[in-house]
Amino acid sequence: MTQIITQVDAFTNTPFKGNPAAVCVLDSPKSEAWMQNIAQEMNLSETAFLIKQDDGFNLRWFTPTVEVPLCGHATLASAHVLWSQGHLLPNQEARFYPKSGVLAAKLENDWIQLDFPVNLSQAVESPPELSQVLGVNCKSVVQNSLGYLVEVESEQLVREMQPNFQQMKTLTKADIIVTSIADSDSEYDFVSRFFAPTLGINEDPVTGAAHCCLAPFWRDKLGKDEFLAYQASSRGGVVKVYYPGANRVFISGQAVTVMQGKLTIG
Repeated sequence: MTQIITQVDAFTNTPFKGNPAAVCVLDSPKSEAWMQNIAQEMNLSETAFLIKQDDGFNLRWFTPTVEVPLCGHATLASAHVLWSQGHLLPNQEARFYPKSGVLAAKLENDWIQLDFPVNLSQAVESPPELSQVLGVNCKSVVQNSLGYLVEVESEQLVREMQPNFQQMKTLTKADIIVTSIADSDSEYDFVSRFFAPTLGINEDPVTGAAHCCLAPFWRDKLGKDEFLAYQASSRGGVVKVYYPGANRVFISGQAVTVMQGKLTIG
């Protein structure tokens, strides 16, 4: 049987921006090795695999090297595929059942809102080599399940930094979110970048899961619940964030299909 695979740019409405993800809606289960091989072949930051079940879809995400427990942009891309290809009606909620717990998405005009678990950070002593790895001074450092969350002094520093990825891999927590408040004349509240060399991605273009950490961090600092954020990778992407407290973060983004193909292997 032929397997359709769709490539979607997520957290953007412009082709070749945002974060690309591949999406496979499967007719039957596939082995973990098969899914990992497809993800390696696609060579994108994430490839998502879905299988229909009674009240939603089983969902798994793979980078070119490993399976990951949570991925925002590939979930957004998956929801986009389900609606745009007629697997769901526009007024139907998309429900996903990954290993990490139930996730939901809904379509609101041209934006897809994801309902994700919050990822709170804890205070930590900054490793002395962290500033050297990033090439900038760290204003504050906390950590969460993704790695370190580092605040720096300005948007310019976030945009211009050039980390040492080989040295980054030697840190106790090798994956790092870097963020700052946005410039005063910006339409955004904060900016960020996410470096994940242990996942086989030196820099992820736009990271939904990172905003599950950034939401409570900036809520505490700015005293507000709603944010418009920009992830300042070379591709760039826009993320709407709503975090009223408690244990859920609502992350919204746009998506655009850029190509579709047929896998010729079983």
